[in-house]
Amino acid sequence: MAIISTEAIVLRSMDHRETSKLCFFFTRKCGKVIGVLKGIRKDPRKFGSSADKCSVNDIVFYQYRNSDIHLVGQCDMREFFPAIREDIKRINAAEYACELLNKVMPLEEPNPGVYSLLSDFLRALDNPGPGARDARHNSDVNDPLGTRNLSPAGISTLVHMFQIKVLALSGFRPHIDSCVRCGKNIMGRTRFSVLKGGLMCGVCGPRDTDSIAVSAGAVATLLYVEQHDWTACLKLGMAPSIRIELKNILNTFLLYHLEKNIRSAKFL
Repeated sequence: MAIISTEAIVLRSMDHRETSKLCFFFTRKCGKVIGVLKGIRKDPRKFGSSADKCSVNDIVFYQYRNSDIHLVGQCDMREFFPAIREDIKRINAAEYACELLNKVMPLEEPNPGVYSLLSDFLRALDNPGPGARDARHNSDVNDPLGTRNLSPAGISTLVHMFQIKVLALSGFRPHIDSCVRCGKNIMGRTRFSVLKGGLMCGVCGPRDTDSIAVSAGAVATLLYVEQHDWTACLKLGMAPSIRIELKNILNTFLLYHLEKNIRSAKFL
């Protein structure tokens, strides 16, 4: 049995037996971990955190060799993201990200890139701002998403950026560098095949009746988000038509290849 101390984000929590909680954490050191907080419902003061979903905590857990469920001995709150919890659209976006990771990521496989991505995403959602406005009216060139005054359009953009980066970091990346069928560089008209998992050229695409038409702008956005860090992506503007395309492509792709329904997606 190993004793591990790490930073962790709560992906999901549920009541366990009469007095405890079972939590799915995504940790900086160990990836996704399932831990039980014994007695927390009987005596909430036993831990320095209530282990709320989407919160960041410092945890210490006892890693058992013969079980997927480990005993959490310490759980102290680090970040709570109050602005997220005051806005239903932000809550839905945060819960979607946590549910997606809980279903995509395997148990106890470290992935620091995914951990940093989720942390950055939650912090971007938590920017409070005095009210909602459309991101395209934001005059600050350093903040085109309007994260200081986050709008529904800005939230959608953050979600799509998160989806693209999770796919790239978790091994589910769609093939967008060339035609997934013939391998040739894509020029001009493009389609996306959910079945084959990538872009198809103007010759191969029309033969696939299940493929989706994709604009050059949507392809360029996919590539940009994949290739640039989160800070650079926050400066990226995204037209409403591009957001609609990405929502259609990414949600359909995730549903087909994960073979799991992301329940919180319907609230986005």
